[in-house]
Amino acid sequence: MTKQFYQFFLAVLAGLLLSATAHAQSGNGPSAVEAAEQSVTDLLQRVRDLRPYFDSEPERYYEGIEEEVTKFVDFREVARGVMARYSQMATDEQLEAFGDKLRETLTRFYGSALVEYGGQELTYLPSEEAPEDPDAPTTVRMQVNASGSQIELRYALFKNDAGEWKLRNLYVGGINLRRQYYTQFAALMARHNNDIDQVIEAWQ
Repeated sequence: MTKQFYQFFLAVLAGLLLSATAHAQSGNGPSAVEAAEQSVTDLLQRVRDLRPYFDSEPERYYEGIEEEVTKFVDFREVARGVMARYSQMATDEQLEAFGDKLRETLTRFYGSALVEYGGQELTYLPSEEAPEDPDAPTTVRMQVNASGSQIELRYALFKNDAGEWKLRNLYVGGINLRRQYYTQFAALMARHNNDIDQVIEAWQ
């Protein structure tokens, strides 16, 4: 991972933390903001509990972070988005396997960012267009103020078949995470003659 993506995940964490102070709209079950708030509360508690193991037992630390992040992020949907048009070629097993690979690589990087997170000034941004259906996919927007610069964050949420809000894509300063990783996926597909299994094996 590059320094840019390290800063990216720090910013995403800051955006999630903001949800704890945002006012949620009422609807059937928790709103998108309320779901994010609960996930962050649980995640940060797990970080506090596991932080002593970051250096001495890193696998114990990362496994705990992965468990919490997986409760809120639908990595199968992230995988489908990263594959984009190639997802039509993928089997269910390949989608599942790539989702697992993304979960492993991203949560380890995310876990490192969580350990070093120190807090940023945050400003909530209202939705550009509130959906008529409170259960419709939505985007939560916020602005991070750090080191004299401002970064707008967006995270795209949807409700799965179980009625749970899940994260499926992230945007920071106009950067689309799925699109960034699609470029990497497409390059690997070209290198490995469109063999999805080989691409998953080579993914880092």
